[in-house]
Amino acid sequence: MTAPLTPPHQPPDNDPWQKPPAGPRFYEPEMQDVANLKRDTRDAILVVVALTVLGVALGLLWLWLAPRVPLISSDKAVFLKDTEGEEAVGADGTFALLALGFGAVSAAAVFFFRRRGGIALVVALALGGLFGSLLAWGIGEWFGPTDDVVAHARAVGEGVTFDAPLELKARGALLAWPVAAMVVHLALTALFGPRDPEPEWPPFPYGPGPGPGPGAGQGGAG
Repeated sequence: MTAPLTPPHQPPDNDPWQKPPAGPRFYEPEMQDVANLKRDTRDAILVVVALTVLGVALGLLWLWLAPRVPLISSDKAVFLKDTEGEEAVGADGTFALLALGFGAVSAAAVFFFRRRGGIALVVALALGGLFGSLLAWGIGEWFGPTDDVVAHARAVGEGVTFDAPLELKARGALLAWPVAAMVVHLALTALFGPRDPEPEWPPFPYGPGPGPGPGAGQGGAG
């Protein structure tokens, strides 16, 4: 008499209706990746919105700190009061310096609250900085002196000094904020960001071979 191949209360291994054994779920890493992608997308959208709104502060500071270009009118034309003045260049430089400061501070704040890098945050800093610069530019020119110079000159009268419209002639200054934000964030991530764990190397499968026996190397007959 031969013994049964399988115990009486245990289904065979090739049973198609048998439940798979409990083990690691291979779809958990994919679910984790999807969750991380959603979180990064949400954080990126918040960064873009926050930096765009922050452009209001940049525009008001530019309007407050930018030097004014004095104009004066006569009965024939409107001309610069100081032909050798550098107020127009100073307005562009003021905007660029303020934008650089806003870029550095915003990048540091994002890194402090997020504590990690990622392409989504870098792109969000670039887009948010650009949108904030555009909004600041519009606010500064909108709330600054009127761009109708002729009407302004007639309103103040001949020989009276008045301010020229606030203009941003160097349009490259609009890139100061996004460039500074990206550079500072990448630098902070490289210096203080989390490091990837070191790979664990498997042990060497072949150990050192056995040494020579006690009698090895002692040849000769007794």
